[in-house]
Amino acid sequence: MIKVLIAEDMHMIRGALVALLSLEEDMEIVAELDRGDQIVPTALATRPDVAVLDIDLPGLDGLSAAEHLHEQLPECRTLVLTGLSRPGYLLRALQVHVRGFIVKDAPAEKLADGIRQVANGKRVIDPDLVAAALETGSTPLTGREVDVLRAAESGNSTEQIAAELSLSPTTVRNYLSNAISKVGGRNRIDAIRIARNAGWL
Repeated sequence: MIKVLIAEDMHMIRGALVALLSLEEDMEIVAELDRGDQIVPTALATRPDVAVLDIDLPGLDGLSAAEHLHEQLPECRTLVLTGLSRPGYLLRALQVHVRGFIVKDAPAEKLADGIRQVANGKRVIDPDLVAAALETGSTPLTGREVDVLRAAESGNSTEQIAAELSLSPTTVRNYLSNAISKVGGRNRIDAIRIARNAGWL
């Protein structure tokens, strides 16, 4: 029996996933969650074989949760289920040891089959996402440039970002300028949009 944890914040989708997977004779749903920060503690308590995670979760995003889960419960394999087919997400998912990456509009049977394959140690990744990821490539941004863009996303001023990240305003301006140039944006808002759409933030 494959023990499955599901984390999805949209109640209707989560309910449908639970109902769908409960029909599979070789699967048991051991937990269903709507927050990312509940994943690791619940997984440590229920010991699932596979965690099916949405990327956009409140509290902690699915990819960060997958990274923590791999560190604390490496025998639990992770499959990310997402409506966001952004290639940068796939690259980050692979870096944090996600074993499966399936888009939500895939046929229902693909999810059950994907869970079985992931449970057996195989990798399951949507081939169209792989092609898009290869075309887009990995992020051109450094870690600090990503930090600054994320801080700028909330509309904070350069001085506020500098205080938040313990940097000087001049350094923040340099990071923003570099990030805008690297992603081909017209300004910081455009750069944030481009980086967000590529899955680099």
